[in-house]
Amino acid sequence: MNKDQLNDMVVDLFHGIAYEEEKAVITKEFRDISNKELHIIDAIGKKQSRNMSAIAKELNITVGTLTIAVNHLLKKGYVRRKRGEKDRRVVYLSLSEKGKKAYRHHREFHHKMIEGLLEPLDEDEEKMLIHVMQYFHDYFKSKK
Repeated sequence: MNKDQLNDMVVDLFHGIAYEEEKAVITKEFRDISNKELHIIDAIGKKQSRNMSAIAKELNITVGTLTIAVNHLLKKGYVRRKRGEKDRRVVYLSLSEKGKKAYRHHREFHHKMIEGLLEPLDEDEEKMLIHVMQYFHDYFKSKK
């Protein structure tokens, strides 16, 4: 395999995962949110109450971009916003019950995807895949 073929494979993989995720996650129940909004819900749901800056940093977006998306999610009933008690400029986000349900739904998709990916692999192949994926992860983290 040459570098062009590797590039095509990585691009196809990225688009394939995004397509499958959108198909599986944006169901009739959650048709009012986009895949990007679902990733914001996921980032909020990882910890109880998080501030806007931490979430924006994790998602590699600006606080302004996050604010626009959060305003939409607030209107749709997925997110709650609370100002800091010590510093009113700090805004904390948490998920509503509807948001928690979407979060669990999204997490379940990823869990099934990983299980399906690992199922046909033996232990050595699984370790190699994890090693390669760690490399990809570290490479892209270093680019932030």
